[in-house]
Amino acid sequence: MQELNNQFDIIVIGGGIVGLSSAYKLQLRNPDLKILVLEKEDVLSKHQTGRNSGVIHSGLYYTPGSYKAKNCVEGRRELVQFSKTYGVKHDVCGKVVVATDESELPFLEKIFKTGKANEVEGIEKITGDQIREIEPFCAGIAGIWVPCTGIIDYPGVVYKLAELLESMSPHSKVLTGQKVVAVNQGDDISEIVTEKGRFQAKRLIFCGGLHSDRLAKADGITPEARIVGFRGDYYDLTAKAEHKVKNLIYPVPNPAFPFLGVHFTRMIEGGVECGPNAVFTFKREGYGKTDFNWQDTTEALGFKGTWKLFAKHWKFGIDEYRRAFSKRRFLKQVQRLIPSLTMDEIEEGRSGVRAMALGPDGNMIEDFKIEYKGNSIHILNAPSPAATACLAIGDEVSNIAEEQFGLKV
Repeated sequence: MQELNNQFDIIVIGGGIVGLSSAYKLQLRNPDLKILVLEKEDVLSKHQTGRNSGVIHSGLYYTPGSYKAKNCVEGRRELVQFSKTYGVKHDVCGKVVVATDESELPFLEKIFKTGKANEVEGIEKITGDQIREIEPFCAGIAGIWVPCTGIIDYPGVVYKLAELLESMSPHSKVLTGQKVVAVNQGDDISEIVTEKGRFQAKRLIFCGGLHSDRLAKADGITPEARIVGFRGDYYDLTAKAEHKVKNLIYPVPNPAFPFLGVHFTRMIEGGVECGPNAVFTFKREGYGKTDFNWQDTTEALGFKGTWKLFAKHWKFGIDEYRRAFSKRRFLKQVQRLIPSLTMDEIEEGRSGVRAMALGPDGNMIEDFKIEYKGNSIHILNAPSPAATACLAIGDEVSNIAEEQFGLKV
């Protein structure tokens, strides 16, 4: 093992958008800090950051007063300004949330009221005719127009944050290919051991995403929640069908399930995709439909919360699995929004895995969750809209670091 003997003020474990945002905000507030970001992959943003839908979320859905609601709205505004300042590809193009059945109207109204409570700017109720003015091929009886939603290059944000971090301090670094294998806590100095070297720091910040619970255990914390992975598969519209979607089209989400539903998104690099579904995955970083990892599977299925989740939503889960392996079933789902789509107008695309923090009772931990102990801060739960909220989350982490670590801000 290579002995690098690098000593830092703070080490951030995790090179996704939340980890880089936290390091960036800390460096911005404390220019003299020596900060190291360690990423286990050879590239940044390989997992959740680089495999999400690429949407700048508005803050429409989240419980008023929650960290999600506050950080999404504030973070969105800051993220858009950041992208303008540093030339990150983005487009605040707006989206429509569409009700296709009268049974969805009460929840559509609830979403609208939530958006108003969260001070999401510019939202308005629209009729079926107004939906078709915005998205001519979309079928709906009522909807919400959300002009502040957009699309963005999230990996581009991450690489810009890394560049800025290293430019602000000659002593701060972002290193890839550094999988953490041990955390050795000390009274004053702690050590992070990776497959390539040893790094020391006074303070540690863990932003491990899909592995946040495992990193917490390695640091002597036993979180109540367990990370359970859910894969989301996307289909791409073929070139001849791309004209059927102008920007973003979302369904009214089913309030019984913790997902927003299959939607259409125009991508920042071109093209249109629809998805994702949501199926339990047997590998935390398993992007193929048959991927399997023994440790990931046994940990997930050995956790009582997983089985309680299955018991509550078994019918939903079976339906999602059927759609995952049937293009025809997937098409039928998206035809609720765009009835004219045909089998030859969609083709299999990419996939991603969402880190769901699940409690022992089988309920998903809805809000962002950050815990601290001694000289460590752990971001234990940062699901969607964490990418949109990344800079606001970075401020939250910096505030905690100021208080817990005694930093001068």
